[in-house]
Amino acid sequence: MSSLYSRSKDYTRSRKAQSDSPPSSPSPIAKTLRHERLSRLEAATNPSTSDSSYGERSSGRSSAYSRRENRLAALSSRAEEESNRDYKKLYESALSENQKLKSKLQEAQLELADIKAKLEKAAQQKQEKTSDRSSMLEMEKREKRALERKLSEMEEEMKILTELKSDNQRLKDENGALIRVISKLSK
Repeated sequence: MSSLYSRSKDYTRSRKAQSDSPPSSPSPIAKTLRHERLSRLEAATNPSTSDSSYGERSSGRSSAYSRRENRLAALSSRAEEESNRDYKKLYESALSENQKLKSKLQEAQLELADIKAKLEKAAQQKQEKTSDRSSMLEMEKREKRALERKLSEMEEEMKILTELKSDNQRLKDENGALIRVISKLSK
């Protein structure tokens, strides 16, 4: 009984190890070792079975192995297809993201060009205003100089006028004195 227990324990260990391992097709050596273990286990539990039933069981096992291999192959092909699909989806999403970013970049470039044009226009207007101001300042300076010249000329004329008035007054006084002297002499 203890020998049966240890064998069944080995059997569960091997089953557990198989389920823990990643899905891959077993090597031919592993297949034969599993086959031998299973046949020993069955022989120990059912010593009355005949060789023909053993052949049926082994063919059933081999068909189970082939079914398992087929399932594993289908799973691996599905995994490959899914991974390919994932890459395709990733590529398509990256491509759409790139398109969105390109359109945003073009919009930003257009906006930048518009802003640059506005800045240049504003700079030209400012330059025109400053040139207008400078021309107005130049005109004002000219007018101021002209007015200053006129003022100085008028001051000169005022001086001349005051001199002429004083000369005129002096001449009037002399004329009055001469008229008196002549009137005294004529008497």
